[in-house]
Amino acid sequence: MRQIFTAFIFMLISHMALAQDTKVVYHLTTGIDTAAAALNNVKNHVAADPTAKIVVVTNGPGIDFLIADAKDSKGRDFSGSVSDLAAKGVEFRVCNNTLTSRHIDPSKLLLETKIVPSGVAEAAKLQSKEGFAYLKP
Repeated sequence: MRQIFTAFIFMLISHMALAQDTKVVYHLTTGIDTAAAALNNVKNHVAADPTAKIVVVTNGPGIDFLIADAKDSKGRDFSGSVSDLAAKGVEFRVCNNTLTSRHIDPSKLLLETKIVPSGVAEAAKLQSKEGFAYLKP
């Protein structure tokens, strides 16, 4: 009887682990040149695993693509890609320390963004306290 109970508990724990959705934080700290490639990674991730919980945390030059009217090296706006991903559940978080140090008015950010006190602290919190995998494209 004890072996059956132990096997049942093991099976239950295994099932619960498999049932959890993937949680990933993409940490962007570099400028517009790499943002397009990073967003492409996020798009591919969403396509491969639509149930994944994805948060893009930005700080330093990594916030630049989230400023209204930002364009990639080919002159394409980022707003459409960000809007499409946000509609699929991807969250975009921007470091307030960066906004303050660079004197950027928060009203200049895309509507899909959320301001957090510190991008670095946010990425660390998601990874250590909320179980997010950390990716740095």
